[in-house]
Amino acid sequence: MPLAVALGVSFRYGGAEAIADPDGSFDAVLMFKSLHHVPMRVMDQALREIHRVLRPGGHALFLEPVYAGEFNDLMRLINDEGEVRTAAVAALNRALEAGLFRLEAEVFYETPGAYPTWEAFEDRFLKVTHTELDIDAARYAQIRSAFLAHMTPEGASFLKPHRVDLLRWV
Repeated sequence: MPLAVALGVSFRYGGAEAIADPDGSFDAVLMFKSLHHVPMRVMDQALREIHRVLRPGGHALFLEPVYAGEFNDLMRLINDEGEVRTAAVAALNRALEAGLFRLEAEVFYETPGAYPTWEAFEDRFLKVTHTELDIDAARYAQIRSAFLAHMTPEGASFLKPHRVDLLRWV
């Protein structure tokens, strides 16, 4: 029996703004680096839906990257997510202000990211199939140059800031 089934864990695929489960269905909702991918125009609706499907007293955990630091300065050259990440935090704040949730905990931390070569970074972030990147030769050279500025004999290392917000259904 798969571990998830043994633990009573279930997963759903779909947009957070229209969850196809009845009211009060879940003890917890987890969103890992995904709220900022919900279209901005429906972020508030997504949070209302999450509230709707939680049981009273249930928890919603949101892990979101913080758009700061040297790594994000580099990533901004590839795909600038500053606006959507700011919108995600603002949507969480509006849900708190509206009384849908109570903030139980907020944690900030940094995870290391190490890339031994330019090619390793390039494969991970520029040669992707999940996102259409519109990067011309000049921008490509700019990204490469910005990455290489961080190279040492051991590779390039970054600290990637994140935040976790644990909310409780009110």
